[in-house]
Amino acid sequence: MTTDVTIIGAGLGGLTLARVLHLHGIPATVYEAEVSAMARAQGGMLDIHEDSGQPALRAAGLMNEFRGIVLEGRQAIRVLDLAGTVLLDKPDDGTGGNPEVLRGELRQMLLDSLPAGTVRWGHKVSGTRALGAGRHEVTFADGTTVTTGLLVGADGAWSRVRPLLSPATPEYIGMSYVETSLCDADTRHPDSAKAVGGGSLFALAPGKGFLAHRERAGTLHAYVMLARPQDWFANTDFTDAAAATARIAREFDGWAPELTALIADGDTAPVLRSLYALPIEHRWERQPGVTLLGDAAHLSLPNGEGANLAMYDGAELGKALAAHPEDIEAALTAYEQAMFPRSATAAAEGIQVHEMFYGAGAPHSLVTMMTGHEQTP
Repeated sequence: MTTDVTIIGAGLGGLTLARVLHLHGIPATVYEAEVSAMARAQGGMLDIHEDSGQPALRAAGLMNEFRGIVLEGRQAIRVLDLAGTVLLDKPDDGTGGNPEVLRGELRQMLLDSLPAGTVRWGHKVSGTRALGAGRHEVTFADGTTVTTGLLVGADGAWSRVRPLLSPATPEYIGMSYVETSLCDADTRHPDSAKAVGGGSLFALAPGKGFLAHRERAGTLHAYVMLARPQDWFANTDFTDAAAATARIAREFDGWAPELTALIADGDTAPVLRSLYALPIEHRWERQPGVTLLGDAAHLSLPNGEGANLAMYDGAELGKALAAHPEDIEAALTAYEQAMFPRSATAAAEGIQVHEMFYGAGAPHSLVTMMTGHEQTP
């Protein structure tokens, strides 16, 4: 393959693509806005799925390295109601198929698998334009440019590459989450640590809830979910951590104290994460020399699939390019024709999962889904 490959975004999807291409002897350059791999925290735990994330890692030749970063025992699941009553307590018996890893460690594993210099840090994209004949120009914030014969947008929700293919923009889904952490929880926050257990906690009610994961060294990573308009969050001053924490905590008055402590006693400043999605059937007409993967292509409700699908997209695109090294358009067509229905199915399933988590039947609807037995309040 002689076409130069430019990937925008050093997230899990873009790095998986670069790694699969590398294994097939195809060089690629990844441009990333962050100034270094350690510029910011990369988020919490990810369960890597048997039918998506794990096949991607096999295609990348990294399953042994992946097993080395798996956090054992973290597939345990607990579901509680707002009073702290345990509705489901599912231990990790070692038979689960979706092992948990820290997103930052997974990303670093992918970075370590690439040749030095593959990722160009500190390159924030300000614009892209088509030059004709399948070539594109990428302009960076510092005024520099690159031209490429194959441009891949792996740059997330607010992709700068997407406008080359689609006018679609993400829309707010009516819910946001606030992220915080409790450190050394077994010693400093024992009641919350007990509530979370050894893996993941889901404490839910219609329109709100707590999700938490046990990470390394007794850290509890918590996500406080609230269905509120964007204006509600805009009127919360997150630069004043104490005031923001107090306002969010008030939305959970009457909940069990071991649950409200996940926000009220957080050891890190609360961080707002507003949630957006693209249309479920988002797709585009084939345009020469450019495509998208991951959230840039199919941003959807958070349902545990996003990172897995991004990696799977990257692996499938890499394999398609390796299979058609002399015909880039054939490779892109094959990749997109499979990706469009795959991502639409996942997005539709995500809406159903979201309803189980936060709809009128929560949390009993989630327990029913996990056990197969009808639950009633």
